Amino acid sequence: MIDWLTGTAFTVAGTGTTWAELLGFATGVLNVWLVARQRIANWPVGIANVLLLMLLFWTAGLYADAGLQVVYVGLGLYGWWAWLYGGERRTRLTVGRTGGREWWALAAAGVVLTGGLWALLDRATDSTVPLPDALTTALSLLATYGQTRKRVESWWLWIAADLIYIPLYTYKGLYLTAALYVIFLGLCVLGLREWRADLRRGAAPTPVPPGPAPAAA
Repeated sequence: MIDWLTGTAFTVAGTGTTWAELLGFATGVLNVWLVARQRIANWPVGIANVLLLMLLFWTAGLYADAGLQVVYVGLGLYGWWAWLYGGERRTRLTVGRTGGREWWALAAAGVVLTGGLWALLDRATDSTVPLPDALTTALSLLATYGQTRKRVESWWLWIAADLIYIPLYTYKGLYLTAALYVIFLGLCVLGLREWRADLRRGAAPTPVPPGPAPAAA
């Protein structure tokens, strides 16, 4: 099975595209669209997607991204549960905003993750892109955490990561994956608009139907 997934599906400009990359493209697009529409099916589709990407990134020498997919599987299982039961009284989770203290915690985690992964990749692997690999890994982890909690700002983190991923994957010769992240970028903008609209609907006051005037005392 692994041999088939790492085999060439077709060739573009002399560069082979594997079945893992092709299937990762299809499941990735479907996954982000489902997230933008707040469909619970995004989680099993996303888990399948990250398993494919794990194989793809490892063979391309993007070791942090490959390791990141293992974490994504765990976050995917958690997000699946949280969307179903993470709301008040174990109800479905609703879209919310990231609080000030949460932002500070995320920023600190991002700095630590980026610095630690950069040092690890630079010293312990043959990675040719240790800093962008580490930075996109950190941004993706923070964005996925926000996604599991339905934080609307998680889309901004995904947008920032995608803007780095596109030239990174082009540089590594993963042209189909780079094209996938261009599509992701558009879907992230769509998701941001959808979730912000949902947040506004949830914050709008419930209209009170007209009724008889109260009786005079």
